[in-house]
Amino acid sequence: MTIQWFPGHMAKARREVSEKIKYVDIVFELIDARLPLSSRNPMMDQIVQQKPRLILLNKGDLADKEQNQKWQHYFQEKGYHTLVINAQQNKGVNKIIPEAKKALKEKLDRERSKGLKPRAIRAMCIGIPNVGKSTLMNRLVGKKIAQTGNKPGVTKGQQWLRSGTDLELLDTPGILWPKFEDQEIGKKLALTGAIKDQLLHLDDLAIYGLTFFSHFYPQRLVERYQLSKEDTFLPGAELLMLISQKRGFRDDYDRASEMIIQEIRSSKLGPYTLDRWEELGATKDEN
Repeated sequence: MTIQWFPGHMAKARREVSEKIKYVDIVFELIDARLPLSSRNPMMDQIVQQKPRLILLNKGDLADKEQNQKWQHYFQEKGYHTLVINAQQNKGVNKIIPEAKKALKEKLDRERSKGLKPRAIRAMCIGIPNVGKSTLMNRLVGKKIAQTGNKPGVTKGQQWLRSGTDLELLDTPGILWPKFEDQEIGKKLALTGAIKDQLLHLDDLAIYGLTFFSHFYPQRLVERYQLSKEDTFLPGAELLMLISQKRGFRDDYDRASEMIIQEIRSSKLGPYTLDRWEELGATKDEN
C-alpha cells in the first residue's frame, strides 16, 4: 500500500506560509500526540527557520499517557516549549498564551525596555490535516470562527483570528509533504485519519492497526473482540478474518476493516501512541 496525498491547495498554502512567516512572533506547531514525529511536516523546519516555536501535542487524551510524558520531555530537551493539550475537550488550552509569553520573554523584555507599548502576540498555527487546528483556533478565540470538520482538508485558506488583547492568530490549512520517504509514516497518518480514506486500501490499513495493537496493547484486542490471548499472536490478516467472523461480517473483510479502523480512531480500543519513544530512536536528533 503506497500512500500519497498532496492536493494543489497544500502547495499554495506552503508558499503562503513562507510569505507570512515574517509577520509573526511565534509559531504554534500542532502535532498529533499519537504520532509526535510522524505528524510533523519536515518542510516546516525550512519555512519556520529560527522563529520561536511552541509545540502542542494535541489529542493528548487519545494517546498513551506515559508516551506523552516521554515525548514532551524529548521536545523540551530539543529546546522547544511544549504542552500536551486536547483542543476538542478544551484541556490545557488556557496554558498556551502564558507558555507563548515564556517563549518570547526576551523579545517582549527588549520591546518594553525600548518604551514600546505592549501589544498582542502574533502567532501562526501550522500542522498537518485533521490534527485539530481549527478546533484549537475556535477555543482560543472563544467562538466558532475557524471552520472545523472531522476529516482532513477542511481549512483551505489563511485567516487572522483575535484572542482577546493577548493574541492574534494566523490560521493555515493543513499541509502534508509531497512524498513520504517512509511508507510507515503514511500508514500511521492514514490510521489516525490525516489522509482521505478514499485514497487507501482499508484492509491493509486495518491489518496494520491490528498488528500494532497485537504487539503493544494485546489485552485491548482480547477485551474488545472476545479473543483469546493466543489469538493475538496470529498474523494481522488472519486476525482480521477472525474478527470479521466473530462480528458476523463473514467474508465481508471491507466492512470489517472499516469497523476496525473507526474503532481505533474513536478510541474504542483505548488510548494509544503509534510513534513509540523507545522504538523510534527518540534520543537521536530528528530535526
